[in-house]
Amino acid sequence: MHDFAAKLRQRGTAGLVAEYVRWQRAQRAALARGETPPPLPRMAPISINLDLTTACNYACDHCIDWDILNTKHRHADDELRSSMTTLAARGLRCVIVIGGGEPTLYPGFADFVGHLKGLGLQVAVVSNGSRNDRILEAAAHLRAGDWVRLSLDAGSNQTFRAMHKPSKAGLDLDEICGWIPRIKDANDSFDLGYSFIITWKGASRDDVGVVENIGEMAQAARRARDAGLAYISFNPLLARRRAGRHGRRGARCRCEGRRVRRELRRALVHGPVRPPGGPDGARGRLADVLAKIEAELEVARGLEGDGFRVMESTNLRMLMRGTWREYTRQPRTCHMQALRQVVTPLGVFNCPAYRGVERAKIGDKAIYKDEASADRAFARTADIVSRFDASAECSEITCLYHSTNWWLEQLIESGEEVDAATEDRADPDYFL
Repeated sequence: MHDFAAKLRQRGTAGLVAEYVRWQRAQRAALARGETPPPLPRMAPISINLDLTTACNYACDHCIDWDILNTKHRHADDELRSSMTTLAARGLRCVIVIGGGEPTLYPGFADFVGHLKGLGLQVAVVSNGSRNDRILEAAAHLRAGDWVRLSLDAGSNQTFRAMHKPSKAGLDLDEICGWIPRIKDANDSFDLGYSFIITWKGASRDDVGVVENIGEMAQAARRARDAGLAYISFNPLLARRRAGRHGRRGARCRCEGRRVRRELRRALVHGPVRPPGGPDGARGRLADVLAKIEAELEVARGLEGDGFRVMESTNLRMLMRGTWREYTRQPRTCHMQALRQVVTPLGVFNCPAYRGVERAKIGDKAIYKDEASADRAFARTADIVSRFDASAECSEITCLYHSTNWWLEQLIESGEEVDAATEDRADPDYFL
């Protein structure tokens, strides 16, 4: 699921990766000679996360985007469509419609999905399930290789409502999952999945306590299977902290003041939420949590078969194996920020972990709206790739692109011919 290096070696992406690697080599050689480095090639990111809206009809206690929800920021539809058209012409391969709000609340959601598919893009949608009537409308546009994932995070209706606090009275898992057969009857060529963020007693988000659901993992898997979904994906609750050494220095700098504190609140650590108590108590509590997760997973795995599978996220595997700290050692250059970006109503950012953080901003929300704007965006991407020190900025982030960044770094330094690394796939997957 997260072998991003293999995805970058596909026939449909390797050419763009080769352009980037050659640019990095030329840039480093020019700087070593004291010359002006060459511009970044006129290439778009291969994959983007697209936040269609900041509007949300839930009030989830565990939401990582809680402080940007239901703000006044919004896209202009004509500019957004133009941006997608420009990006697709420059090499964009796929769009993950996710985050920042509930995408199905975007006016003309289904028609916009049709616009993306008309550009020849792979499309994925992450939804809270509250407007599955709009997922049904959009289903007509989706094809094999596309997917829709419903963020449900519970096995019982009681826990679902306590966690998500939906604005619609009476909305529950029974109603949401009741739409699945209708969606599949309309179009069963794409994957439909169930997402479950694991929470436990004592866990919190920015000092806000979250509802425990750890005991409902197997129950949720059974519900997902019985509803006819293709999979359930388990992911642990993520914590927020100040991001990297730069963040800690910035917090002490009086000249930065309130702006820096706002940015620090937006920084994410993709790692485990620490149990409460002292060191010994925390270790014991974490051991209990891991034991409960494994017990629930064992039951859930027993439900696999007949096209249904149980998926464990990279973050969950890190947590279970105790290896998450290994993923915090980043190279100086984050190469993935040139190959994958986040387009939001607040602007375009280099990474989901820095959504809304000014120093990680590539440009405004319409920076790709036309050819001239896109050229400026490529220049800004080159600038942020050069100046953003991931070894410092991301030193506390368990990055999903950790191994891919190191692979690209070694490829750049090795001088190896990039095209030789390509591979064919019967079913290309460009989602990064």
